[in-house]
Amino acid sequence: MKITAIKQQVKQQGRYSIFVEGKYSFSLSDSALLESKIASGQDLTAQQVAEYKKLSGDDRLYNQALRYVAMRPRSVWEMEMYLQRKKADPLLSQQILNKLSNIDLLNDRKFAESWLASRRLLKPTSRRRLSQELRQKHVGDEIIEQVLAEDETDELMTLRDLVERKRRQSKYQDDLKLMQFLARQGYGYGDIKTVLGTDDLSD
Repeated sequence: MKITAIKQQVKQQGRYSIFVEGKYSFSLSDSALLESKIASGQDLTAQQVAEYKKLSGDDRLYNQALRYVAMRPRSVWEMEMYLQRKKADPLLSQQILNKLSNIDLLNDRKFAESWLASRRLLKPTSRRRLSQELRQKHVGDEIIEQVLAEDETDELMTLRDLVERKRRQSKYQDDLKLMQFLARQGYGYGDIKTVLGTDDLSD
């Protein structure tokens, strides 16, 4: 069985279609194509074609995982869940996780730092809330503690900014409703009391 053509795909320019005996057989990304060292005119056995078809599926999933992590940083757990949704074989999933980790595209420490920076930029958020969010992404407690310890954001200033924004809304002119909202955001009793200058937080 002879490879009769290798053509770059139009819709996915980083992917190539391989034709065997004049018919489309499988596709590979540019990197997988280079690693395979196959070339037009090369003879393949039926078993080799079957192996390349399996490689094609594995390679396609790896590139989907690359696009998924390129959209925004992901925690290791998020990528594990993504691969489960794709019904990836456990061994293949581990291989993909290892490859992404080796090129530093999967790194829970960097993910936590990026998550913190993004949340600080978008809106005022308490350390407690950030910690909860990172735990939901299954980031380890030790990493969370380290990242938050290095965060130089003034918690009271963040809380003041949030209060200033919420006071513009009519429903938060009521101190009790505002206090309840701030508590749900993870701010502590003492900080809320300090910023609002209120001694009574009870119902």
